[in-house]
Amino acid sequence: MENGSYRNEILRIEGLQITHYSTYPVFILLFLAYLFIMVSNLGIIMIIAMEKALHKPMYLLFCNLPVNDALNATVVLPGLLKDILAESDRYISYAACVIQAFGVHTFNTSTHTILIVMAFDRYVAICNPLRYHTIMTNKMVVRLSVIAWVAATVPIIIILALTIRLSHCTSTILNPYCDNPSLFKLSCENLSLNQIFGLFIFAVIWTTSVSCISLTYLKIAHVCLKNQNSTLKSKAIKTCSTHLIVYLIHFGCACSIVILHRFSAYEELRKLASILIYVIPTSLNPVIYGLQTKEIRHWIEQIFLRRKVIPG
Repeated sequence: MENGSYRNEILRIEGLQITHYSTYPVFILLFLAYLFIMVSNLGIIMIIAMEKALHKPMYLLFCNLPVNDALNATVVLPGLLKDILAESDRYISYAACVIQAFGVHTFNTSTHTILIVMAFDRYVAICNPLRYHTIMTNKMVVRLSVIAWVAATVPIIIILALTIRLSHCTSTILNPYCDNPSLFKLSCENLSLNQIFGLFIFAVIWTTSVSCISLTYLKIAHVCLKNQNSTLKSKAIKTCSTHLIVYLIHFGCACSIVILHRFSAYEELRKLASILIYVIPTSLNPVIYGLQTKEIRHWIEQIFLRRKVIPG
C-alpha cells in the first residue's frame, strides 16, 4: 500500500450468517438472555445495596462481578440484536469500533482480576478468621476493587495502542462485534508483534489468575485438612466451590475463543462461541451465587413470599 498511514474510518461488520427464517427465533432467544442477564445481575446489586446484613467485605467485593457482567453483556448484545433485525449491512466508525474492543477486552479481563481478589478474601476468612475484620477493612475492599479494575485496563490499552498504529487494507470486521484480533486483521502489515504481545498478555493474565487461585485453594485445603473443625470445612467447601465453578466456566469459554481465533477453518464456530461467552457466564454467575449464598437466597425467598401473602 502506497500510503502507509491509510486507515478506513468506516468499517463494515460481517456479523452472524443466519437465514431469514431463523432471524426472529435467534433475536428472541438473545433478547430474553440479555433481559435475564440485566435483571439478575442488577437485582443482586440492588439486594446487596439495600440489605445492611450484606454490607460485608465478601459481598462488597462480589458486587464487582455482577457490575462487570452487566457491562460486559451491554457492550456486545444490544448492538448484535439490532444487527439481527437489520436488513442491510452494519457499519461502524473506526473510533466506535476501538471503544467497543476496549470494553470487550477490559470487561473480560476484569473477570479474572475480580475473581482473584475474591479468592484473597476467602483465603483471609478461612485461614485467618481472627484477623479477618482487621485485614478486610472498607479501605482494603476499595483498594482491592481499584486494583482489579486498573490491572484489567492497563494491558488492554497497550494492546489496542499497538493495533491503532497499523494501516488498513480492508474495511470488513470478520466478527459479530469489534475486538482486537478483528481490528489488527484489517491490516496487511506484519502482525507478528500484535499476535505475540496479545498472546503474551493473555498468558500473563491466565497464568497469574490460575496461579493465584490455585495457591489460594491449596492453602485453604491445607488449613481444612489440618483443622478438624467440620463447620470450617463446610464453610470452605460452600464458598470455594461457588467461586471455582464461576472461574472454570469463564476459563473454558475464554480458552475456546482464543483457540478458535487461530484456525480460520472454524470461522462460524468461532463467531458462535464469541457470542456465547457473553451469554453463558453472565447468565450463570448470578444464578450460581444467588442459589449458593444463603443470605442472598434468603432475601430472594422473602421477596417471593411477600408477594404470595394476601391481605386479610
